[in-house]
Amino acid sequence: MAARPEELRLLEALLFASNEPLDQAALGKRMPDGVNVKEALAQLQADYALRGVNLVRIGTKWSFRTANDLSWLMTRESTETRRLSRAAIEVLAIIAYHQPVTRAEIEDIRGVVTSKGTLDVLLETGWIRPRGRRKTPGRPLTFGTTETFLSQFSLEALGDLPGLEELKGTGLLDSRLPSGFSVPAPSDDPALREDEDPLEPGDLDLSLAPAVEPEKPGEE
Repeated sequence: MAARPEELRLLEALLFASNEPLDQAALGKRMPDGVNVKEALAQLQADYALRGVNLVRIGTKWSFRTANDLSWLMTRESTETRRLSRAAIEVLAIIAYHQPVTRAEIEDIRGVVTSKGTLDVLLETGWIRPRGRRKTPGRPLTFGTTETFLSQFSLEALGDLPGLEELKGTGLLDSRLPSGFSVPAPSDDPALREDEDPLEPGDLDLSLAPAVEPEKPGEE
């Protein structure tokens, strides 16, 4: 067999040994001078495309994962599945498409009050996170999705979320929508926007409710 390029072997070893995804910059620091890490990752991804494990990009990071068509092999190791409530699914979708978004903005879009427990559940899953504080009276927290969210739903980037026509095709949206209706195009930019302030000490230590609070009458 022909010898493989040394940079591919090095990348392969680093990614296999890591218990979490690694970004290109972190990998580049371990590579010899002159190695084009971006091209090497693309080559390694192609090498593993038809194998039992694939090299996948999650946001800006890379990781080896079981090939999607073999995921059934892992079912014996699955833990108890917790189904999200309809309210939690709606809130997650709003955050994914409208981020950064505050709790008040979520409630305005849904048209109902959102219980604290709903956000707690999504924070506990690691699918959403506090991003910053809105520069408005009360300085409410803004929320966005995480790399764990991308990994859970097999998304390479937020831009891979289904658009208007895809949502219609799956039946998740009525084909007879109001004129001018659109689905926002979410941004993967993690940087705070002009209307956001950085988080304050303690903002990441949000207490999670021990149980999901029932939503108030009239909520869905």
